[in-house]
Amino acid sequence: MPAKEYGIFLPIGNGGWMLSTTAPHPEADYAWNKRAALHAETIGLDFIMSMAKWRGFGGSTDHWGRSLESMTMMSALAEATSRVKIWATMHANVHNPAIAAKMFTTLQDISGGRAGMNIVNGAYAGEFEQFGMWDPRLSNEDRYQMTELWTEAVTRLWSEDSVTLRTPYFDLVDCESRPHPATRPTLINAGRSEEARRFQAKYADGAFLAADSLDEMRKLSADVHERAKANGRVCKTYSMLTVVQDETDELAARKVKEWGAGLDREALTQMRRTWGMPEDQARAWADGATGEAAFQTAYVAGSARTVTDHIEYIVREADLDGLMLIFPEYDKDMLLFGETVLPALRARDEVAA
Repeated sequence: MPAKEYGIFLPIGNGGWMLSTTAPHPEADYAWNKRAALHAETIGLDFIMSMAKWRGFGGSTDHWGRSLESMTMMSALAEATSRVKIWATMHANVHNPAIAAKMFTTLQDISGGRAGMNIVNGAYAGEFEQFGMWDPRLSNEDRYQMTELWTEAVTRLWSEDSVTLRTPYFDLVDCESRPHPATRPTLINAGRSEEARRFQAKYADGAFLAADSLDEMRKLSADVHERAKANGRVCKTYSMLTVVQDETDELAARKVKEWGAGLDREALTQMRRTWGMPEDQARAWADGATGEAAFQTAYVAGSARTVTDHIEYIVREADLDGLMLIFPEYDKDMLLFGETVLPALRARDEVAA
């Protein structure tokens, strides 16, 4: 049984992943992200990943109103690190495939073969309407068709001397992109829809999945694994988890309660609107939300033993290949996790193998 992979979602937008006025509030600056990346390298995590965000959600926290650009930052972190995989994000509806191919060939060279491309097809209208790059006529299925053609173009540019490809979304005519990467960058995609899983099984090396229950996660993970196998490929599955760790379960639970008390309901409303929910429904949902809504992902709160047991359980039961972790307190909590939880997870992996 291969060892599980663990990495972090970098706090590239202000506030990190907590929609709360009372939670730790990482700033969107390179120094903060560089420290997190170096912590990941030091404690033995496998990858670092950053999102691409073009507009925030306002509220009293101005959540993600300030953010860095993924590709630029990850190129710098590739130079600052030597071991962790470097996964940056591209929006297929924003970046021409020829530009993306050249950028990731460069990142692959800088990183010594550690580069990964997280491919996003542009799902949130508000981000792209502001600079005229949102086509409301495209359905989710249309966007995935565009993304498949875009990915085909990128991968061909990484291996062919000239590419001509005419599509409803972009055209390449005798297009060159040299040098080619010595090894193809890893391809990542997040999504759980039928279109997403079909794309992941056909093109991606890693799929980030979200689910409403452990049983659903198990089914989604198995589906991606089986579809990829039918295509003669391997696609690993991952999910996200926020870690709230302290010396005891009670102290960790106290943090959850304190941070939940500061839930930024206005930012939460705007986030739901961005997802396509009508404003009145989004506001009603946010007004009725509990403090746990301050966490944008599933979370575990507890002592080192509780965190270790929980992670081992969900990864095993959902048949995941790894987790992307979020830490509200990146400086303090990552080091604590590296001292106490990660060694125990690695030891249990060895026993399982």
